[in-house]
Formats: sequence, C-alpha cells, structure tokens
Amino acid sequence: MPRSIDRHELWFGSKLNPRRNSLNLIRLVLALAVLVHHCWPLMGLGGGPEFAGEWLGGWAVAGFFSISGYLITGSRLNNRLGDYLVHRVARIMPAFLTCLLFMVVVIAPLGYLAAKGTLSGYLSTTTTPLNYLFSNMFLKMQYADISGGPYGVPYPGAWNGSLWSLYYEFVCYLIIAALGLFALIRKSPWPITIAFVASVLVQANIEKVSVFLGQNYDFVLLMRLLPFFLGGSVLFLWRHRVGLHWIPGILAILSSLIIMSAFPGWGGPACGALVAYALLWISSWLPSPEFVHRNDISYGVYIYAFPVQQLLAVYGLHHFGLAAYMTLSAGITIGLALASWFFVEQPIMKRVRKGKSDSGAPRNESKSSLPEETNGIEKQGSITATTQVN
Repeated sequence: MPRSIDRHELWFGSKLNPRRNSLNLIRLVLALAVLVHHCWPLMGLGGGPEFAGEWLGGWAVAGFFSISGYLITGSRLNNRLGDYLVHRVARIMPAFLTCLLFMVVVIAPLGYLAAKGTLSGYLSTTTTPLNYLFSNMFLKMQYADISGGPYGVPYPGAWNGSLWSLYYEFVCYLIIAALGLFALIRKSPWPITIAFVASVLVQANIEKVSVFLGQNYDFVLLMRLLPFFLGGSVLFLWRHRVGLHWIPGILAILSSLIIMSAFPGWGGPACGALVAYALLWISSWLPSPEFVHRNDISYGVYIYAFPVQQLLAVYGLHHFGLAAYMTLSAGITIGLALASWFFVEQPIMKRVRKGKSDSGAPRNESKSSLPEETNGIEKQGSITATTQVN
C-alpha cells in the first residue's frame, strides 16, 4: 500500500517500491480512459475529448506504452531470452485468446440474435466466427466483425476496436528482446537513447519515410507508439542517474503538455521519456486501494470494454445518455476484467513463476502481485530496479 512520503523524500527523491506503488491503479485509470473515450464514437457522438490532435484514448494507450517500455526493458535485461519470451507470451496471449472466444461464443451471438431474431446463419455468415478466431489469434487483427456484426449500432462492423494495439505492443517486446542480445545494450544506455531519438525523428517525418515502405500502415501505427515505449526504456536505462523527485516530476508534466501542444503529431512521441517519468513519479506517492494494488485488472478492462459497449449499443442502451452508458459499460467491463484476472491471468502467471522456480533457474523477483512489473528497489536519488515478471 503506497505510503505518504516523508520530508526527506519530498526534497531529495522518493522510491518506486514494489510493495508501495500505484502502477496498477494508474494503468486501470488509463484503461478506463480508453473506455470513456470510446463512448463518444460508439454512441455516434463524434470523437470525444481531444488534445493536441489526439483523442483521449490515444493518449491513454501512449501512457500504457511508456510504462510498459520501462517495465519490459527491466524484464528483458534481468532475464534470459527464453524466460523473457515465455513471460511475455503468458502475460498477453491467454487472456487475449479467452477474450476472442468469449466474443465469438457470447457477445457476438447475443448481438446477432438481437439484430436477426435468430441464430440461423451465425456460423456461416462472413466473417464466420471460426474465421475470426483463426485469423486474429496471433494478435494481428485481420477482421473486426463477426458474422457481419455488430448490426444496428452507430459504429457498425467492429466488435472490438481496442485489440489492434496489442500486436504493436508485442512487436515492441520483440524489439527489446532482440536488442537485449547485444552486450552493448546492457552496458550503455546510449544505443537505446539513440534509437528513441531516431524513432521520434521518423515519426516527425512519417509521411516522407513511409513512402519508402510503400505507405505500409503497420509501420505508421508502430511508429506512433514505439517512441513512447522506447521513452520508457530510456528512463529505465538511465535509472541510476535519475531520481523520482517532485520538481522534475512536475516539470515533466508541464513540459510534456507544452511540447505536445506546440508540435501536434510528433510532440507526444518526443515526450515518451517525460511521460514515463511523470507516471512513475505519480505512482511513487499516489495512494492506491489495497485490492487494486494486489490485483491488476487493467488488461481485462482494456480488452473487454469495447465489445461490452457495442453489445449495450446493439440493445439500444446508449440512448439513455452518456453518463448512464458510461457507468453501465464500466460496471459490466470491470466484472469481466475481474473474472479474467482471477480465472485466467493470475493462475497462468503463478504457474509460469512456479515453473521457473521449480526449474532451478535464478529468480529476480519479489512477492509483489503486479504483473510485468519492474520492482523499484531504490537508492536515494536514483531509480535502481530488479525485475518481477509474473
């Protein structure tokens, strides 16, 4: 449970303690921000809140990637490649596949039944449920509809518009996995720092650069998110010289807002490291409910919110107004996220940790329940860390 910081920490830096941080809470807030953002387009009300040329949901995803860059880089550099990949696959894939299956077995049939009055043709209408499962099972979302649905909603033809980012997140995992093979990456923070700067420059000139990749849209989307991820990586690699202090924390927030506003398009990615710093600093002092601290339901909220919102719209519940739609969507989504955490995510991660322990492999973990976390075991004025990978 996060504690209040004392006067010494207030002026000279606080600790990112594995048992006393609010990263779970921050990620839950970011996941709920995506849900809130989607209420506007799914109700047919436009794009919703916007800042510096990006929607609220886009900024929330950027926050996810910046935190992930810090934590995943720590995971990679403190684990062998095989262990790292096993943990990353175990953390993201089982819940993702369960979500796809739940959509095909429960969500989409309910939507199809509401639209057609029968389930006749559900299994054979393009995109068929089995084709949806098979085509999307490796994170790359090839199809958004299931049996042509959802029907009769303001945003038709897409059951889960949030899953697209998971593919690019995993690509970032693989990039760090590959870079971690080189001894220089482990010895010096400069290669990753240079890579971060290069990614920002590419994003700033994305229209010119993408010409040489045939306007490849996957590349364009990756370059929107990679700078945030690498920004978090940079912060991890410079952790021995950077402390979590309130003055740079506030300056990171203010300078990010200024740069993002002044340079829409690439200003946000340029602030990747600043965003990561701000979020980690906030997590070092922000109080968090003990239940949230011990149970990370943010992933479940992220992957289930959109289909829940679409199903409510299929049954016309979006007509009750923004506040009611938002509240009902959040309540049902949190229920599914809790089920995902307790019955899918947490059991699998415990099994992975137990398997690693039983194998006799060296463990660099604490008993904190935070998934894919880098546990900050701090020295005064610096962010030193060991890694916990659930």
